[in-house]
Amino acid sequence: MADRHRPSAAAEANPVRLHDKQNERDYRELRIDKVGVRGLRFPIQVRDKAHAVQNTVATIGLYVDLPKEFKGTHMSRFIEVLNAHGAMVHVENIPDILHAMQRKLHAATAHLEMEFPYFIEKHAPVSGLMGVMDYTARFEAAACGDEIDFVLGVVVAVTTLCPCSKAISRHGAHNQRGHVTVRLRSRETVWIEDVVAMVERSASCELYSLLKRQDEKAVTERAYENPVFVEDLVRNVALELNANPVVTWYQVEAENFESIHNHNAYACIAKH
Repeated sequence: MADRHRPSAAAEANPVRLHDKQNERDYRELRIDKVGVRGLRFPIQVRDKAHAVQNTVATIGLYVDLPKEFKGTHMSRFIEVLNAHGAMVHVENIPDILHAMQRKLHAATAHLEMEFPYFIEKHAPVSGLMGVMDYTARFEAAACGDEIDFVLGVVVAVTTLCPCSKAISRHGAHNQRGHVTVRLRSRETVWIEDVVAMVERSASCELYSLLKRQDEKAVTERAYENPVFVEDLVRNVALELNANPVVTWYQVEAENFESIHNHNAYACIAKH
């Protein structure tokens, strides 16, 4: 008995040509800067300073420009390009992915965004117990012709203690957790770990995933001895970046989730 669900030999030899709506002419004369897919989750490998490589999962966006004469792009081709580069996306093959997108989608420019959790082992300051801290890292890459632009982004959580509160209070001072976001361009590779360390040195105190009682005492006292405003925080990070000869551009943002206000404190500094 013939398989009713399998196409006949004639059908396989003469497949039905489906209309390609995306390739129709568009008459609105408007070029689109970026069109593509986002929110795609995919396994990647990232260089790890301590362990050579780290496996993680990224949320990815892939985009190209669309000339004014085309009605739409081919969304499936973005996934084809990504899958063609293997089960893992390596940082080193990002330029290859961008150029493949340009060729397959007949685009002048291609863009890739990749955000992922990055894990670093940290030892508590007194007990020495090891825990794992997670940070958010982001790669933003673009190809325009043969030129590649790459921006590294890292979000680091820190503790800050208010200098004003310490100066005016008879007992203690208010402190809070804050997020510092660093985006940078560089002539050479900059380690995610080095960006994290730079930010943590600039705050009142760094965070840990595992603390015993003696560790809590140490980090509380360290924060009290190193009060910083949100303005101090971004300036401290900027000074470190200015001293790094491979960094060509940066933007540093800090947001403190205030513990005694119903609003957040924010500061931003950039190298232009």
